[in-house]
Amino acid sequence: MSAFGQLYLTLAWRNIWRNKRRTFITMGSVVFAVVLAVLLNSVKEGMLFKMQENAVTFYTGAIQVHRSGFWEEKTLENTFVVNDTLLQQILKHPNVEQATNRMETFALAASQKYTKGCMLVGIQPQKELAITRLNEKMADGEYLLPDDKMVLLSTGLADYLKLKTGDTLVLIGQGYRGVSAAGKYPIKGLIKLASPELNKRMVYLPIKLSQDLLGAEGRSTAMVLKLENINQATSVAHDLSTKLPGYEVMGWKKLLPELNQMIEGERAENVIFLGILYLLISFGIFGTILMMLMERQFEFGVLVAVGMRKLKLSTVIVMENIFISVLGALLGTLLSIPVILYFYKYPIQVTGALKETYENFGFEPVFYFSIEPWIFYSQMMVVACIALVLSLYPLFSLLRLDPVTAMRK
Repeated sequence: MSAFGQLYLTLAWRNIWRNKRRTFITMGSVVFAVVLAVLLNSVKEGMLFKMQENAVTFYTGAIQVHRSGFWEEKTLENTFVVNDTLLQQILKHPNVEQATNRMETFALAASQKYTKGCMLVGIQPQKELAITRLNEKMADGEYLLPDDKMVLLSTGLADYLKLKTGDTLVLIGQGYRGVSAAGKYPIKGLIKLASPELNKRMVYLPIKLSQDLLGAEGRSTAMVLKLENINQATSVAHDLSTKLPGYEVMGWKKLLPELNQMIEGERAENVIFLGILYLLISFGIFGTILMMLMERQFEFGVLVAVGMRKLKLSTVIVMENIFISVLGALLGTLLSIPVILYFYKYPIQVTGALKETYENFGFEPVFYFSIEPWIFYSQMMVVACIALVLSLYPLFSLLRLDPVTAMRK
């Protein structure tokens, strides 16, 4: 940096402290805006990420692999055999942590007096734990073992059928290639799923038992994958689809399009709110700039009259504005970091009626916070951009300055 550049920086730095009250008022407004924006972004992103994670661990998984055409026509005719070659191709991807098979179909669940349609899901009990953590959702009884001849029933379906652990459930449906599928199975346990819709219709059983029931030996409707980071689901699905001809590989955004649209809508709503917040702060900064220009008209007139170029004077004023704004943004970011870290470690627990509302809609009643780095540095970038844009006014104002007129004020 040249000597003149250092001189202008020093001059701008000293100028902002000539009127400390004005500087602190402007910085305070910027600090408040940045802290509020960081907190809002952190809790919004934390809750959206947790919503994605919950949706994935409820049932779908981050990615599902089907035989081509299964998603459009979900019949047992579109099942496939999972061999070691296919499994190794999937697991050797660096972002895939676990893969499990499922056999899914619809059936009629019946007790002695009641019947209801249900979702019949054959699972690999131990591998399924890594995807959906079903054992943590047990409301009664015990979790399944691979060789069990029993089933798990969701609590909503059990309540409708008036069944409990130890009772017998009758399943009636259509198996692979049109064979009749019917069986009677003891209920080993009840599971309570957070999603109200899933909780009203789910029946889980070991995949070998479901294949025997449906006459589909060794076949599966889907492979469900767990990833290190569910935000990579789209890119991982694209990578796997190029390596697995004859199969459709779908990330959670395609599996749950309504959830993805809701999340994108929430982010758009957050951008609008932040835009309004920064618009208000922009008016505050702009007001300070106007006040500074009016108070220092005589000073500017003298400087121009003794030979200082208007462009260099404008540069000093722009630096002053940027100093104040960036210092406020930096201080606001530093103040928000310990708050975010605290709530990241100790999320806010929702209680009372609001807790029940969240649970009824399938959401975890907890306000989570995110510590993604972009949440912090993006606010400084926004404030710096606002300062640069607002600096255009004093720049053009000083370029049109008449020193004689200014010194008369």
